[in-house]
Amino acid sequence: MNSRIKLWLLSAAIYALFALWYTDFGGPMSTTEVDNWVEKMNAKGSDPELINYLEGFLRNDTGRQFLMLNAIEMNPSPPHVAGAEPGETADQLMNRYLAHIFPELLQRASHPAFVGDAVFSAVDIVGIENAESWDSGALFRYRSRRSFSEILAHPNLGASHDFKIAALNKTIAYPIETSFYLGDPRLILGLLLLAITALLDALVISPKLSKRESK
Repeated sequence: MNSRIKLWLLSAAIYALFALWYTDFGGPMSTTEVDNWVEKMNAKGSDPELINYLEGFLRNDTGRQFLMLNAIEMNPSPPHVAGAEPGETADQLMNRYLAHIFPELLQRASHPAFVGDAVFSAVDIVGIENAESWDSGALFRYRSRRSFSEILAHPNLGASHDFKIAALNKTIAYPIETSFYLGDPRLILGLLLLAITALLDALVISPKLSKRESK
């Protein structure tokens, strides 16, 4: 096996390992999986209405990744929350929440796709009230509804979620499945590996092979 083949095989292996981790190949959640999730959420003492609502989301699983679109307005005077220091700001409370949830997100290939601050009030509002003012927006990628359900059922999420609620003045979040998503890391990594591998092949491997053939 020559060095060119090794180079391209290494690049392919790196991409394959990432794709295997980043993609849920388990298909839609089964009835048993959803039933088990409901039992775990009830055992945690989660809000029955929330459980019932999200159960519908899980039972209609497509097996695909999804993005959670968030519009956020922080609370300028958040209440005290058990587990936080008195007088903590909304940002501090939100950081406490993120410190709990981020490890659970990342180990399931779920992560922020983008986060940014609002630079002006809403420029187009139809059919909803109190939607003029927002502080920031965020898009979170979830590997699948299965991964989403695992994060929700984690024992430590309930207490940390109180930090998030206290930090927010208002928010809206809803899931979308993409039909066009140029920011998918699988696409970006694939193009990057292709470019780097081709460049190494042209600048390093090919000259070496040419010298050997000329001898």
